[in-house]
Amino acid sequence: MLAPALLLLAGLLGWHAPGLAAIPAARPPNIILIYCDDLGYADVGCFGARPEIETPNIDRLAREGIRFTDFHVAQAVCSASRAALLTGCYPNRVGISGALDHRATHGLDPAETTIASLLKTRAYATAIVGKWHLGHLPRFLPARHGFDEWFGLPYSNDMWPFHPEAKPGTYPDLPLYDGEKIVDPAVTPATLANLTTRYTERAVQFIEDHTDQPFFLYLAHSMPHTPLFVSDARKGRSKAGLYGDVIAEIDWSVGEVLSAIARHQLDRDTLVIFTSDNGPWLSYGDHAGSSGPLREGKGTSWEGGIRVPFIARWPGHIPIGRTCREPAMTIDLLPTFARLSGANLPSRKIDGLDIWPLLSGRRGARTPHQAFWIYYNQNELQAVRGGRWKLILPHSYRTLAGEPAATGGTPAKYHMLKAGLELYDLATDLGETIDVAARHPDIVARLQRQAEAARADLGDALTQRPATGARPAGQAE
Repeated sequence: MLAPALLLLAGLLGWHAPGLAAIPAARPPNIILIYCDDLGYADVGCFGARPEIETPNIDRLAREGIRFTDFHVAQAVCSASRAALLTGCYPNRVGISGALDHRATHGLDPAETTIASLLKTRAYATAIVGKWHLGHLPRFLPARHGFDEWFGLPYSNDMWPFHPEAKPGTYPDLPLYDGEKIVDPAVTPATLANLTTRYTERAVQFIEDHTDQPFFLYLAHSMPHTPLFVSDARKGRSKAGLYGDVIAEIDWSVGEVLSAIARHQLDRDTLVIFTSDNGPWLSYGDHAGSSGPLREGKGTSWEGGIRVPFIARWPGHIPIGRTCREPAMTIDLLPTFARLSGANLPSRKIDGLDIWPLLSGRRGARTPHQAFWIYYNQNELQAVRGGRWKLILPHSYRTLAGEPAATGGTPAKYHMLKAGLELYDLATDLGETIDVAARHPDIVARLQRQAEAARADLGDALTQRPATGARPAGQAE
C-alpha cells in the first residue's frame, strides 16, 4: 500500500495508481448537474440555435467554461439515458431500457452505485430536483439510491390523464413527490405551468442550505418534454413561440442557480454541467426542438438522437471559452466525479472512463475510449462509434419521412425504414449523409470487431446473442 504522504502527492500531481481514487488537493467540488428532457442539439445559442431562441445564461456557461461538440447519451430515450448517466454504465448493463411508466414492476437496482451514493462516501449532501424515471415503486425511488432529498415527478409529464393521444383510463393521476411523500396526488396543467419555477426555487434552497459542505445537486428538468408548459411570468415573451418560452424559462433557471452560487461565494468551489437526456422529439413539430445539422432525433441511434449539447464551468479549474471536439458520453461523468471527489470507483463493472483531462483542457488530451457501443430498443446493437468513424449496423429506425410538420402539440406519425451496414465519417459528414463503407473496408472491419466485443459482453437482440456481462434490473418485492 502507498504511504499516506505519497498518496497525497499523487493527488496533488493529478495521477493515481490503478484501483485508487485520486486524492483531491483541496475541498472537493460541489457538483451541479442540470439535465434537460428532450432538449435538441441546436436548442442553445452557443450550439447554433436560431436567433429567435435566446439563452444568455447557458451561453454564459460556455463563455466561462468549456463546450463539448461531440458529447453523447448512451441511449436516446428517457429511462435508459438516466440509468447510464447515474451509474456510469451502458443502460443494458444494469437492465434498464426504454421509458418506464406506471406499469413497470422493475427499476434501477438499489445495489447499483449511483453518482449520489458514490459521493455520499465523501460526505456530500445530495439532492435530485425534477424527473426521476428509474422506477416509481418505493424500493426504486431516489432515497434508495443515495439522494438525501427529492422534489419532482416519478416519470415523464406526458404519462398522465391529460395526454391527448391516449385512450381514457390509460394513465393514472400523475403524482408530485417531496422525498418519499406524495404532496400532490394529481398534477394538473396549472401545476406543470409552474413546475420549472418550483424546481428552480427548490434547487436554490438546497444550495443555500448546504454552503458549509460539498453537495451534489441533480436538477433534472421535466421540460422541454411535451406537453409544454411555462409560467405566466415568461409566457409569450419569445419570438419562437411556446417552445421558445420554455427554453427561455430553462435559461432563466440556469441564471438563478448561477446567482445563488455567486451570492454565497461558491463559484470557485462548484462544477456546473448543463446537458440533455437525448435529442428532440421531432414528431411534435413546433413543440419540439432542433437537431440542427444532425440526422433524425430522439428515439434513434443517429446523431440527432444521441448527440447533445454539453457545457461545463468551474472557475479556476476549467479554462474559459474552450471547445472540446473529442467524443465523450454521460457514462464518463461518474468516474470523473469519483476522481474529483476522491471517492473509490464502484466494485461492480462500469463502462465510463475519467474525462477530467478533456474537461480541464489538458493539452493533447484525447478521448479515453476506443469505441462507444450504441444500443436501442430491447438490447439492439444499432451502431458503434470509434474516433471519427461511426458504423451503422442493420436495424429498423423511425423517421418522419417527409410528413408535414406538426403544429400545436399534436404529433406527426413516424414511418419505419431500414438501415444497412453503413459507415460515416463524422469529421466531414456530421449529418450522416454519405455512406463510405465501400471506400474503407479496413475501418468497417475494425468497428465490426468492436461490435463483436459488445455482443459478447452485453448481447444483441438483432443477432440473437445473449448477454454475459449484464446485470438484471431491480424487481418489485
